[in-house]
Amino acid sequence: MANDSKRIITEEQRWAKEKRIDGLPPAKSELGKDVKPLYTPADVKDSDYLRDVGFPGEYPFTRGIYPGMYRTAPWQMRLYAGFGTAEDTNARWKFLIESGNMGVGCAFDLPTQMGLDSDDSLAEDEVGRVGVAIDSLRDVEILYEGLPLDKIASSFNINAPCAILLAMYVALAEKQGVPLSSLQGTLSNDLLCEYVSRGCWIFPP
Repeated sequence: MANDSKRIITEEQRWAKEKRIDGLPPAKSELGKDVKPLYTPADVKDSDYLRDVGFPGEYPFTRGIYPGMYRTAPWQMRLYAGFGTAEDTNARWKFLIESGNMGVGCAFDLPTQMGLDSDDSLAEDEVGRVGVAIDSLRDVEILYEGLPLDKIASSFNINAPCAILLAMYVALAEKQGVPLSSLQGTLSNDLLCEYVSRGCWIFPP
């Protein structure tokens, strides 16, 4: 290891000279410390590879959470989309999937995020404005019309009423005859983010 470090340092010096790295403007970290143009294993003192880096798919997961990463599971494109009615969003999703997306990322309107029905007086002027309006299981059925749940991944970017949306999604899967073990996707359930930044809370932390 010591010999490797010496060789790396020598090569780094050669590289810096050939590439004229000394002409780069200085840089500092957010804490105000000087940042070098390049860091190599020689900069890491007392490093234990197995303890500090490890193998892909194993603790501490610095090299990814899966052994094969994106060789075995392609990066999923799920563009965040949703507006107007369930029909509007369904048409948009079908376009995105035909264009190469592997799933859907659902943007919900503010009344849905607040657990309000579209005909609630507090929802006036906000229905379908920044996302799709979902009031019932029928809306979810329309939202996924022609989209088999076992073939796509779904991402629900919603926090306060997430349990209700998940229940609707499960009910839709049962109606489609899709085993729950075949469902893929992600679901937000972070009330703290609503209190800290977004403001769409319903329940106390």
